[in-house]
Amino acid sequence: MLPGQAAAPAGPNDLTGMFVIHHAFRRDLRAFVAAVTGTPAGDTVSWRALHDRWRLFGTFLHHHHTTEDEAIWPLLLSRVDEAGRETLAAMEAEHHEIDPLLAACGDGFATLATHGDEDVRASLEVRMVAAAERLHRHLAHEETEALVLVQAHLTPAEWEVMEEKSAKGSYTFRELMALVPWIMYGLPVEAQRRLLKLAGPTLALLWRVNRRGFARREAATFRSAV
Repeated sequence: MLPGQAAAPAGPNDLTGMFVIHHAFRRDLRAFVAAVTGTPAGDTVSWRALHDRWRLFGTFLHHHHTTEDEAIWPLLLSRVDEAGRETLAAMEAEHHEIDPLLAACGDGFATLATHGDEDVRASLEVRMVAAAERLHRHLAHEETEALVLVQAHLTPAEWEVMEEKSAKGSYTFRELMALVPWIMYGLPVEAQRRLLKLAGPTLALLWRVNRRGFARREAATFRSAV
């Protein structure tokens, strides 16, 4: 159980990877809400940094949801009962509900990155809060219901294949270099140690090489967060 997490369903599969990614999403949502609230509309330097960081967040979230919709949920569909099928249908539907909220936030960041406009900032604040609340609910729904199905109906070998597909991804070099510190940043120390032990030396190396630079960029990007 990590901060903000709704549940950790028991079963044969190690869901550490899923939980640490959810933790990163929750951490980012809190940071973006605080930054949108605290950053002056005319500070275009900060808004450009926030816009770039928002796109990075969106890349990781899109990849996560695509893996679920195209690999995990379809594999489960043939194995679950009617209630389980309803849960999986809700997962996919919630992804489609969240997408336009995130796109609207992206439009706000893009506008403020070019010129200051207090009306746009105020509108973005409302949209950002709404998007964060909706995504928080979705993550909790997934943890309390969908991951119960994963534990009940997928074998450890099948889950390992899913995690390998998710880890490979289609990332640019910059995104790949950011992925590991993005996941690790702000994790409780015990969770960091667990993840490093599970993932092996490559993750440890990328974390060691990139963590300080990532932390500096986070501090600069979210410097006006309240």
